[in-house]
Amino acid sequence: MRPAGNVKLKSARVAAGYHTQQAFAEALGVGVRQVRRWESDNPPWPHPDLQQRLTHLTGQDLEALGFTIPLGRDHPTAQRRYASVASRSAGSRLSAVPSQTAAPMQPASVATDYASVTRSHRGLYWSVAPATLHPAVIAHADLGCALLPETAGQTRRAVAAALAETWLLAGRIEFFDLREPDDAGLTLLRALQAAGEAEDSLIGSAILAHTAFIPGWAGEAEAAAERMVAARTYARRGPASAEFWAWLDAVEAECETRCGNTRTALHLIRHAEDTLAAGSEHPTPAWMDWFSPVRLAAFKGHTQLKAGHLPQARATLIGVLDQMSATEDKQRTVIYGDLAAVEAAAGQPEEACRYACLALDQLEVTWYAAGMDRIREVRRALSPHQHDSCVHDLDDRLYGWATTVSALAR
Repeated sequence: MRPAGNVKLKSARVAAGYHTQQAFAEALGVGVRQVRRWESDNPPWPHPDLQQRLTHLTGQDLEALGFTIPLGRDHPTAQRRYASVASRSAGSRLSAVPSQTAAPMQPASVATDYASVTRSHRGLYWSVAPATLHPAVIAHADLGCALLPETAGQTRRAVAAALAETWLLAGRIEFFDLREPDDAGLTLLRALQAAGEAEDSLIGSAILAHTAFIPGWAGEAEAAAERMVAARTYARRGPASAEFWAWLDAVEAECETRCGNTRTALHLIRHAEDTLAAGSEHPTPAWMDWFSPVRLAAFKGHTQLKAGHLPQARATLIGVLDQMSATEDKQRTVIYGDLAAVEAAAGQPEEACRYACLALDQLEVTWYAAGMDRIREVRRALSPHQHDSCVHDLDDRLYGWATTVSALAR
């Protein structure tokens, strides 16, 4: 098997937006040969004047980037120098995947046991409040980081794969549920590093696609597109199922929509529909429980709304509501919000307020920051009707004590 090299640095480089060794070398002011040496199986300890540049560009300390302090560096002076460099890095409140060190080895069953908790968290995501679930997921990720040095071979790869999924779930909660994109970016980087440890290209692709949401929602089309190129590259190594490829199209379509490129987005969604219809022989991984043909239709309805195709958007979104399962509370909030936006754009304030209130009802059951964002957008769109009684009623709901305190607390 071809050596994987220093996957921690490779993952951090890609996540930071440097998709080639040449681009990373230019940003650091070194030759590409130096970057190749750092990304080899035995990366040399960086020269002191490059240590800070590495940590600054990637946001991680040197150990998290796969470097090991050389023998002889245990002298207090050397340790202080390393600590000084590490403290100047961007750092993070979360632990990175640790290096493999001497430790009592865990039995092979530890991978099965660890993955079973990961699967449980995956199911709990759809109903448990994000502020309640998130600390448990982070604690489980910390456990996975502690277990990795105590495993080897296939057991280590299995633990790393479950750890990658755990970090991915934590990043999803931070971005979609808690609206903390900066934290999500750092967490998804750790997910990508764990995927590298597991040599799992498919979950690596899913993680990279999730990182594209961050610049995409900020309107940064070029950065989102670069991350999607990386995600598709990893998916080709998968191999990926038809559903997985369709989801990548949907993610890119969402990013294009938020960057104002609705024509491109609609083309991507049509391609996704064709891909699902054609199918494939490859199975969809169990951890990809966030996508289905109904979810693709939800993406389509949102894009039709933003494109100004209001009758089509209304029909698509109502169809989504009819097909959604009873457990999709978070997604239902988003659909109600989009239907409210359709009616606001169509000059139907009473119907817009009705859908917005249905969304608020759902938020009281399961909080979802992405859903609240939709409602706030609708309220801004209703400004021309702000003296109507239906809008006053919506404001009473939107700015009630419970809703206001909950939104500020989150």
